Amino acid sequence: MSNSSSSLFGFALFDGVPLALRNLTADRRRLARSIFGIAFAVVLMLVEFGFRNAFLESSLQLIRHMDGDIVLVSSTKYRTGRKDAFSRRQLYLANSVEGVASIRPIYGNVTLWKNPQTGKNFTINVYGFDPDASPWLWPEIAAHHDALKQPDTVMFDSHARSFLGRVADGTETELGRRRVRIVGTFPLGPDFLADGTLLTGDRNFLKMFARGALAAGDLADVEFGVIKVTPGTAVATVKAALQQALSPNVLPLTKAEVIALETTFQTKTSSVGPIFDLGAVIGFVVGMLISYQILYTDLSDQLPQYATLRAIGFDDRYLIGSVIKQAVLYAVAAMVPAWLAAGILFHAIGDYSLLPMQLTPGLLLLSAALTLTMCLLSGLVAMRRVLDADPAEVF
Repeated sequence: MSNSSSSLFGFALFDGVPLALRNLTADRRRLARSIFGIAFAVVLMLVEFGFRNAFLESSLQLIRHMDGDIVLVSSTKYRTGRKDAFSRRQLYLANSVEGVASIRPIYGNVTLWKNPQTGKNFTINVYGFDPDASPWLWPEIAAHHDALKQPDTVMFDSHARSFLGRVADGTETELGRRRVRIVGTFPLGPDFLADGTLLTGDRNFLKMFARGALAAGDLADVEFGVIKVTPGTAVATVKAALQQALSPNVLPLTKAEVIALETTFQTKTSSVGPIFDLGAVIGFVVGMLISYQILYTDLSDQLPQYATLRAIGFDDRYLIGSVIKQAVLYAVAAMVPAWLAAGILFHAIGDYSLLPMQLTPGLLLLSAALTLTMCLLSGLVAMRRVLDADPAEVF
């Protein structure tokens, strides 16, 4: 083969593939061990990213289930799970803005929930709303519309953590030292801070949490004001009008902006995002070290073959190309078992933790890109072993 055919570009890119493939498959046991080592690092990265995405997605579930175009929040609220209410009077001002079709308040608090079986107390999120004008997308709420109007009734999160207890319609327990009855369930799930959630009617909520003048008929503060825009009206136009009409301590945000607010907090401000990002970086470094050691050992054992190629006229570009292709083949060979193992792990972790662990196409593509990068960088470092080979010294 002539030197001109050893270019790394054009059709000659494929000339070295059989050589790289033969180098890989020369020792099947070593190949299996090598694939296992690289796949381990890929699984480590996938699990870290999976946890990161699951914690983020779990914190967004409440927002995703709000039935509205615009959400009013306190201007100092930096995450949706943090209690930071504003005056309900702002809802009356918002309702007078042109383009607002409806506005529905959501009240929020955290209190103690008694496990019906063990009697142990745990903290739980509670959200109150008007059953006649539900701000939620869960169809289960409509099915229990009348029951939520009855005194001391709540709906329980069917995806809550198991230590909160087993419930069914009619189960009675204590919520904040007040006797309540379960009238139905809805699917939400826990997040990084909350183990479970309850929904109740606004009158029941005020009975549970009202204090002093509020109990005498004052207006309750609200956590969220969920607004639906008149059909045919631009959401951006209504949002701008709300900003002019409302107090500076109330912020109108589109649903997408609330999701972005929560995402920014979880990925940039809280410890969750940086911790799992660091874990993914560690996985990448571990994988690079493993793949480097694998390639370096392979190239050391194959040094006589590479020295022979140099002696018969193959230039450095051909040798570099062969090493790069060998690194790419290692990456591709490790991806499939890594994805299969990650899929099994994601399913098991999701069932145990109740977090939405999802092996999405985007995550698979990210892992593929990182695996290729990891192996290519290792190959570039390890190829010095080949380039430094002197046929005279080898033989």
